[in-house]
Amino acid sequence: MSWAWEYAFGAEEAARTAPPVFLTAVEHKAAELVRAAEAQYLHGRAYGGDDPKGGDITVPGGMFTYQIVVRYERVYVVQITYLGF
Repeated sequence: MSWAWEYAFGAEEAARTAPPVFLTAVEHKAAELVRAAEAQYLHGRAYGGDDPKGGDITVPGGMFTYQIVVRYERVYVVQITYLGF
């Protein structure tokens, strides 16, 4: 398994109604988080520590909340909020 990102919980449903420009910004930032996590946790499947604290990232049009699960080699986008700015 290699590092990737995906929507989790209700974020996938919210993504169906969000504007494409906003989703592109979310996906771009999520891909950046994947690259950073992959570089920091080279042996993700063998990682024995606690998962890092997730966070919020502001993108044009809104924000999203993410969580990194190292042993699954995943960055989960758990909530997206489109504000239209």
